Amino acid sequence: MALLPQCANRLSEERDRGEDMSEMPAAADMRPATAPFARLAGVEVTRGARTVFSNLNLTLTERRIGLVGDNGSGKSTLLRLLNGLILPDAGTVTVEGLDTRRDRRKLPATVGFVFQNVDHQIIFPSVREEIAFGPIQQGTPKAEANAAADRLLARHGCAGWGDRAVSDLSEGQKQLVCILSALAAGPSVLLLDEPFSSLDLTTRLTLASRLGALDVTLVMASHDVDLFAGFDRVIWLKGGEVAADGAPDEIVPLYEADARARAEIAVARSLGRTLP
Repeated sequence: MALLPQCANRLSEERDRGEDMSEMPAAADMRPATAPFARLAGVEVTRGARTVFSNLNLTLTERRIGLVGDNGSGKSTLLRLLNGLILPDAGTVTVEGLDTRRDRRKLPATVGFVFQNVDHQIIFPSVREEIAFGPIQQGTPKAEANAAADRLLARHGCAGWGDRAVSDLSEGQKQLVCILSALAAGPSVLLLDEPFSSLDLTTRLTLASRLGALDVTLVMASHDVDLFAGFDRVIWLKGGEVAADGAPDEIVPLYEADARARAEIAVARSLGRTLP
């Protein structure tokens, strides 16, 4: 993922000046680089008669992890397991030392989440209210949370957005507000579920650069596999199982080749043809 130098420099300068980092994405600096931030052990998830995951075991260590796979492969379920929106029917999920079942109420301060559909996330009419909501829920006085929201907006080139109506924003602007809302609580891990699905190319690249400059651990599900070029790891989910797991330059080509082969078979069958 390409970085915007000015974004990365601005974050670095703010750290060097000793500014209040509670208003910035909380870095996982206390965790050794080789220590896992999440573990899934023996995880099972069922939805009605369908088994989504059966005995899923994963250890997540890398700072940038991508999830690929067809719709229904389990990407969204995996993300929701990591932030406690879904609890496993069996097995355990721990994130930054928190058990998602036992410590569910503590997770929002540690694990941020950005939904695929911004309308499923945004609940307030104004930008400032939306961004300040998380910190207020954590006990920050409203005036302080509002002021922090304005500073966060300014740092990301959105000064003056606080009073804007969310309904007046473009899809890309709404997505940015969702990302900033997730970051306002200071999480060390940010989960993103298809964050670019409804955006044009320019907006996707701009938001990808902003995400790349953040000092948080990212786990992102996306069909835009080219954006995983700068990631540390890609996990390919297929039918609720890990089909492949490794470096992006190894896993993405495997997934693309498999998708092309299945597409060719589907087209041939629809035309009544037999592939050689």
